[in-house]
Amino acid sequence: MGAILLVLLLALVLGGLGFAVHVLWWIALIVLAIWIIGFFVRGVEGSRWYRW
Repeated sequence: MGAILLVLLLALVLGGLGFAVHVLWWIALIVLAIWIIGFFVRGVEGSRWYRW
């Protein structure tokens, strides 16, 4: 019984982690798209809108 609960708990944690990683990938893609649009709107040699 304990082994079954351990396997179910592990599956639940890995499933939740997979969902979180999936959401983080979508957020990263959105930020990348915004950065690319800003890069081309300002121009390659134009003023930088970020601080680094």
